[in-house]
Amino acid sequence: MYLNNIIEAIGNTPLVKLNSVAAGIPGTILAKVEYFNPGNSVKDRMAIRMVEDAEKAGLLKPGGTIIEGTSGNTGMGLALAAIAKGYKCIFVMSDKQSKEKQDILRAVGAQVVVCPVDVAPEDPRSYYSVAKRLSQETPNSFYPNQYDNLSNTAAHYEGTGPELWKQTEGTITHYACGVGTGGTICGTAKYLKEQNPNIVSIGLDTYGSVFKKYKETGIFDENEIYPYKTEGIGEDILPKNVDFDLIDLFIKVTDKDAAVMTRRLAKEEGLFVGWSCGSAVYGALEYAKENLKDGDTMVIVLPDHGTRYLGKIYNDDWMREQGWLE
Repeated sequence: MYLNNIIEAIGNTPLVKLNSVAAGIPGTILAKVEYFNPGNSVKDRMAIRMVEDAEKAGLLKPGGTIIEGTSGNTGMGLALAAIAKGYKCIFVMSDKQSKEKQDILRAVGAQVVVCPVDVAPEDPRSYYSVAKRLSQETPNSFYPNQYDNLSNTAAHYEGTGPELWKQTEGTITHYACGVGTGGTICGTAKYLKEQNPNIVSIGLDTYGSVFKKYKETGIFDENEIYPYKTEGIGEDILPKNVDFDLIDLFIKVTDKDAAVMTRRLAKEEGLFVGWSCGSAVYGALEYAKENLKDGDTMVIVLPDHGTRYLGKIYNDDWMREQGWLE
């Protein structure tokens, strides 16, 4: 048996029990390890779905160019889809993203445009604005817009959700996931809650992002927005894929707590994962300590791989500069 191309390897990632970092917490804590996808991240799932839905709708035509604003992982998923299907790619990133992410995208044949991070989303220099402008200027191009493209949520409603239900044999009681575009948490939570409305979905957010306050008050507070270092979660906008009704609560995690937990996952669990994985595990375990009981099963999504962060959180000198190395 063989696969016809690399994108057929997407999905059916393993569930792995957390032992050391979850010691002493009641219930069973499981990690959904998404770096087993071929592009090493959960974003492979929605990238191929956005491309195939665009093909069906006639928005992406043979020989076309896919242009997207990405923090790196969605770009990788789109690049793999493009290779398999014969498209070109241009990805626009903020200068906050690690150099590894830029290099990886260039390695798979994409053109990478880097923009300043410390500008408002509507600023013409922001990576949102530049991606939009390039898609308008480039003939035969497609701008997936992962933030507002509901194929993102659909990929997880039809893929990740059913996988978790099957893998836990319907015993899942709590589901925790970092929130960026919102597709992973909302698509998965929608499916799980249809199977069992009592399943609690926990969104992990970061300081500097608007989600938690918006969920709790309905107010989009610009004072909540300030620069933070963690990559891949939190937003200064409200993407259409974030359905706040499907997220029961948000927990905010600091850059430092996320980075330290990410390194613990590598050292203590053998899970060489990315930065926002540390955010998800740290926040979920804080919740679990107070709320989980024996017999409960919590699943935490680990979105990506540690190779994206070798120059940052896995670099002792960089960690020392931040004051985060104990």
